[in-house]
Amino acid sequence: MRKGEETRTRILDVAEAAVLQKGFGGTSIEELIAETGITKSGFFYHFRDKNELAKALLNRYIDNDERIYDEIFGRARDLTGDPLQSFLLGLKLLSELLSDLPNGHPGCLVATVCYYERLFDREIQETNRNAVLAWRRRFGRMLREIMEVYPPREPVDVDQLADMVSSVLEGGIVLSKTLKEPNTLAEQVLMLRTFVKMLFLPVVEMPRAQSNSSKSAKRLCWNCADILSPRPPTPPPSPRACVRC
Repeated sequence: MRKGEETRTRILDVAEAAVLQKGFGGTSIEELIAETGITKSGFFYHFRDKNELAKALLNRYIDNDERIYDEIFGRARDLTGDPLQSFLLGLKLLSELLSDLPNGHPGCLVATVCYYERLFDREIQETNRNAVLAWRRRFGRMLREIMEVYPPREPVDVDQLADMVSSVLEGGIVLSKTLKEPNTLAEQVLMLRTFVKMLFLPVVEMPRAQSNSSKSAKRLCWNCADILSPRPPTPPPSPRACVRC
């Protein structure tokens, strides 16, 4: 990395930490100059004004977010071709990544820009909106693939369900920071994972001999049903619904 690129990256790193801690309104160019140890002219060489700095920060944050999602859910797809199991595995991997952050998630620049959007021009506001829509499209694609194989137990709107993924992530960040409990975000992702399992995984009704005391059916998960009665591989439902396991 060249010296000019190193300086620009250093400015962005310091600015991102400051903005996530104090907001854009509470972060001044003067403090960034002092923290990075550059001259004022050096700062304006890289960024014309605070709005341009905000645009660079936001684009970098969005690109990094997309890279992380690509890596995590791409890895999950490489491990299993089943769309539901792949999505569940991706959420598990995401929760593990978030759990490894020593001080919890530092915050979301997309949310920060939303809170202070009057400080920015229309281009930045539109970039922020497009980032949220990109999350909807990403998770929506995965959920549609799931629904082609696993009909949901309850009728759901795919886009709303996709937005729920983003809501859990963003809300988990707020909970984690407010409660000062770094693991809260990862735990919320695992709770979302449990919800998705409950929404899509089926429960098999295994008939049993009727008696005077009961005419109901035993409820077995597909794993146990396969053990008791061999059949082609089928998806397992929530183990809590199974009387055997």
